[in-house]
Amino acid sequence: MADGQGRATGIPDRAERPDRAVVAFEGREYALTPSPGEVILPLHGQLIHHDPQCRHLTDAPTLPRAADPERLIWRRLIDSAPTEDIAGRAAFARDKGLLNGQGRPVTGVCSCVLEPVTAAQAETLRPWPLADALAAFDRAAHEEVLAEAEAQAAAVREAFPLADWPTLSLAHYALGQGDSAATRPYCYLVEFGSTAIGSIAGGSAMKHLVFRRKDGSWWHDPRYPDVETAWQAVRSGIVEAVAAARDGRLSDIDSIDAVRSGPSLIAKTLSVYAPESTLPVHAGDHVRHFLHRLTDEPAPRLERFALQARLKQVIDADERFAGWPPQIVMRFLYWWADPNRTRQIVKIAAGRDGELWEQCRAGGYIAVGWDEIGDLREFADKDEYAAAFREAFSAQHNNFQSKVSAKANEVWKLLSLRAGDLVVANTGASQILAVGRVTDEGYAWRPGRADHRHTVSVEWDDSYEGRLAEPERSWATVTVKDVPAATWKRIKELQQAQTPEAAVRPDEVPAPPLDPLLRRIAEGLDRRGQVVLFGPPGTGKTYTALNYAVRGLGEVCALPGLDPYAEPGSSGYETALSLLVEAGLLTVVTFHPGYGYEDFVEGFRPVRGAGGGGLALDLVDGVFKRVCQAADKDPDRPYLIVVDELNRGDLPKILGELITLIERDKRGRTVTLPLSGERFSVPPNVRLVGTMNTADRSIRMLDAAVRRRFAFLELLPDSTPLEGCYVDRLHLAEMLDALNERIRTRLDREKQIGHAYFLPGGTPVDSAAELAAIVRGEVLPLLQEYAYDDYTLLAAFLGEELVDRDNHTLREVEDEKLIAALYEEFQVKDQAE
Repeated sequence: MADGQGRATGIPDRAERPDRAVVAFEGREYALTPSPGEVILPLHGQLIHHDPQCRHLTDAPTLPRAADPERLIWRRLIDSAPTEDIAGRAAFARDKGLLNGQGRPVTGVCSCVLEPVTAAQAETLRPWPLADALAAFDRAAHEEVLAEAEAQAAAVREAFPLADWPTLSLAHYALGQGDSAATRPYCYLVEFGSTAIGSIAGGSAMKHLVFRRKDGSWWHDPRYPDVETAWQAVRSGIVEAVAAARDGRLSDIDSIDAVRSGPSLIAKTLSVYAPESTLPVHAGDHVRHFLHRLTDEPAPRLERFALQARLKQVIDADERFAGWPPQIVMRFLYWWADPNRTRQIVKIAAGRDGELWEQCRAGGYIAVGWDEIGDLREFADKDEYAAAFREAFSAQHNNFQSKVSAKANEVWKLLSLRAGDLVVANTGASQILAVGRVTDEGYAWRPGRADHRHTVSVEWDDSYEGRLAEPERSWATVTVKDVPAATWKRIKELQQAQTPEAAVRPDEVPAPPLDPLLRRIAEGLDRRGQVVLFGPPGTGKTYTALNYAVRGLGEVCALPGLDPYAEPGSSGYETALSLLVEAGLLTVVTFHPGYGYEDFVEGFRPVRGAGGGGLALDLVDGVFKRVCQAADKDPDRPYLIVVDELNRGDLPKILGELITLIERDKRGRTVTLPLSGERFSVPPNVRLVGTMNTADRSIRMLDAAVRRRFAFLELLPDSTPLEGCYVDRLHLAEMLDALNERIRTRLDREKQIGHAYFLPGGTPVDSAAELAAIVRGEVLPLLQEYAYDDYTLLAAFLGEELVDRDNHTLREVEDEKLIAALYEEFQVKDQAE
C-alpha cells in the first residue's frame, strides 16, 4: 500500500486483509494480522514480523525465519512476560530459538503483527477466533490462581455460613465500623479479602447497600425509615438471591427490589455461595462485552442477572468449555477479550529522599503518608473523603483549597490502581528506583506500619534503576503523579540502555498507555463522535487537542517518520503534526463571527471567469465536506478536525442540516445538500474536537441542539506541571494556586488563570525576565479585563506592590522586583496570614 504521501509502507490496506481480527492486550486493542505459518526475524531489531515487506525490516537478501505451524508464536511471546519485562521475554525467546540476525532474542511483535487501533476501529473487526484463543490459552498457568480463589471462597463461607445469614447481624456485615481490616465484616471480605474470585473494587461504598459513614451515621436506601429496617430488607434480599441462583433461577434476582442497586455485591456473593450457577464476571458492561464477543451479535437488552444467565448459557452450550471451572472460564474471557481498555502508569515517591525504599522493596509495596484520614476504603465516596482530607490538612497548606484538593487527589489515586497497572518508584526529580506491576491486592491500609500506612502492593523490577538525563521537576514535590507517554518512553529507554542484551531501537519502544486526559477524549469521541474541551484561558485546550491528534492518529495510522510518542515542543512532535496535516488526517480550523456554512460545508465563492476576464460565482466545497469525502474513501483510518474557538462561531448556522448527521448513530445516513443537490453523509471515521474558552462564553450559551451532540470535557487550571519549579524564590505552583483562589473568591471559576501561561513551549518558565514578560504582557491584561478597570479589585488579585489603586495604574518595576513582589504577595504574605 501507499501512505497519504504516496510512499510505500509495506503494510497492506486493512481492506486487503479481511482476515484481521481484534486482540486485547494490556489495556489496549490491536488488529492482528495472522501468521502465514512462519515468523520473520529481523537482522538487528527485537520484534517478530508476519509481513516480509514490512517497512521496519532491514533490506537484505535473506532474513532469519522460524516455523510457526500453530500460528501462535506471537501470542506465546507476549504472554511469556509483561511488555516491560524484557528479560523475561528474552528468556522465552532464547528457549524457543527466536533470535535475530545478531543472535539476540526478540522481545516483542511489530505493528505488522499487532497494529494499535481505536475502540471504534476495533468494533469494525471480527473478534480473534475463539478456536485460536482456546488453542493458545494455557490453563495450567491459572491452576494456582484457581486454588487460591477456591480457598478464599471457602474462607468466606466458613466465616459466614449460609445457614447463619437469616439472622446475621449488621455489625458482622457492614463497612465503616472501626478497623475493618481487623474486624473483617462480610463486605470487607467480599471486596478486599477475596480478590482471586474477581474484583468489585472501585466506586463508592453504596454498592454494599448499607454502610456506616465516617461521621457515625448510616447510609441506606432512603425509602427505609431507619437502618434496621433497611438491613432486614437487604439481608432477606441477599438470602433470596442466593436461593434463586442455586435453583437455576438467576434472572429472578433482577426482581428483588432490596438488592437491585448492589449488582456487583450480589454477583460476587453468588460466586461464593452458588459458584456453579454463574460466571464470576461482576461488572454488567463486561458481561455485555463478552456476550458480544462470543456471539458476534449485540448483547441483548436484558437486566443484569438475565444477562448473567445468558452468558452462562452460551458458555455451557459450547462443548469446548466442558469441565472448565467458572473461575478458569472467567480468566480465559479476560485474557481473550479484555474489556478493560486502560492501564495506568503513576510515579510514587518512596518517602523523603527515598527513606522508605528498602521497606517497600522488601515488603512488595509502595507506601505514602497522610495517615490521619485512615483507610481510604472506609469512605462512602470521594466527596466524603475530600471533606475529611480538607479538615485534616488544610492548615498545612495555608488553606489554599486548590493545593489541598490536589494533594487529596494524589492519595485518592491509590484506590484506583488495579492489577497490571505500573508504579514508578522515585526519589527526587531524576532518580528511578524501580518499576512495579500492581498485584491483585492493589491498595491496602497497613495498620501495623508505624507510619505511611497507605500502600499499594506491587512486584518490583529493579532493572529500571537509574537517573533520567533530564529531571522531571514536579517529581521533587509531588508524591503521586500520572506518568505521561513521553516520560514513560524515557524511562523505558533508560532501562534498555542499562540492559544491552535486551536493548531495542527507539522506534521499537513498547507503546505507553494513553494519558488519562487523552483517554477521556478518546472515550468521548468513541461515544459521541465529537468532543468539546472547555475551560478558562490558558488551560491547554488547543495544546491537548493537538496532543491527542499526534498520539491518537499517529499511533493507528503508521505514517513513515511519525513518532506518536514525541514530546510536545520537540522537533519530532512538530514533524508528527506536519505529517498528519499533509496526509489529510488532521485538519485545524478556527471559528470566528464571520465563519459560515459556505466555509465549513459548501458555498458560492467568487472565482476568475473563463478566459481570465471578470469574476464568476462558483460552488466550492468547504473544509468539513472535503474531510468527509476523503474519510469516506479511506474508512479504516480516523480523520480528525480540530476546531479552535468553537464558541466564537454560530454553530447552528455553520453546521446547518449536518447537525443531525454528526450524531454517532446517524453517521452514514445521507441528506441532500441544498446548494449542490448532492447526496452527502458524515462517515463514522470522522472525529471533531473543539475548544472553547469559558471566560468568553459559558457552555450554557450554546444552542441546546449542539450541546446534545457533543461530549464536554472541562479543563481547569492545574498547578501540577509547575510543582517544584521556581523563578528565583517564587514557587510557580504556589503562586498560581494562590492567585486563582483569589479570582474564584472575588469573581468565579471561569475566569481563573491557566497553567499554560507559565509553560511556554510546554516547559515551565525559568527566568525572571521571561516570567515578568508573561505577567506584564498576558496575565495583567487578562486580569484588567476581568476587573473592568476596577483597580481596587486588581490590587486584591496582585497586591499593592504592583497595582497603584489610588492612581488607577500599574507600577513600573524591574523584572527582579516584580518577581520579589509576587513572592512576598503569594507566599510570604499568605503564610503569615
